[in-house]
Amino acid sequence: MKGKNLRNKITDSQIYKSVFRHTYTDTKENRTLQIKSNVFLHLHPVKIPSHAMKIRFTWCMGGITFFMFLVEVITGILLMFYYRPVPEYVYLDMKYLEFDVPFGIILRNLHRWAAHLMLVTIMLHMLRVFLTGSYKPPREFNWVIGVVLLVTTFLLSFTGYLLPWDQLAYWAITVGTNMIRAAPVIGHEGPFALLNKYNDVRFMILGGTEIGANALLRFYVLHIMALPAAAIIFMAVHFWRIRKDGGISRPL
Repeated sequence: MKGKNLRNKITDSQIYKSVFRHTYTDTKENRTLQIKSNVFLHLHPVKIPSHAMKIRFTWCMGGITFFMFLVEVITGILLMFYYRPVPEYVYLDMKYLEFDVPFGIILRNLHRWAAHLMLVTIMLHMLRVFLTGSYKPPREFNWVIGVVLLVTTFLLSFTGYLLPWDQLAYWAITVGTNMIRAAPVIGHEGPFALLNKYNDVRFMILGGTEIGANALLRFYVLHIMALPAAAIIFMAVHFWRIRKDGGISRPL
């Protein structure tokens, strides 16, 4: 009884009413109004079809991918407290994080393995969407958004690879960026090349012709700001389109 009185006191307060404009009276109209008028709930549909709750249909790969992204954001923010994107300090900072910071190696490995798992789950999610025909009209636009998110996830992984500044990272990025210079038109060694090595796409990414301080800083900014911001925007559109298209697609 005390708990119920406390709940009523909270829900009847002006502060609560300024945030949640509708009561929790269990009516169909009220449930709809609760969701539509709340910024945290309005992305979700009022009703969820029974098939959408079946693990054997969804595999929960989309939700797991989003959860892995949240893990990446949280652990990434914590890692930023111990990381300086300067060639003279970055490798030492990584060793300090691993051996001197309490639970530092756990924090770094959480970030690393969540990134690997995110790549696996997003590819399985795309496979599930393809196999169930969830890319077909009227969902073709959301399929394109999903492809953009897939590419963004690959770029997040690629830009994060250089940040430890060890031999594995250095040579992996060397190989990757050397492949980029063979891109058509925008790479100076690719077909129909219009640019030279001082203004092509590889030069733009590295901030020079070799991997150095400029490359480290650019990869760091892309990894912690530009790409996560793009991922958040496209995820919001992705979730919104799922609702607008009637929820999770039905089996064929």
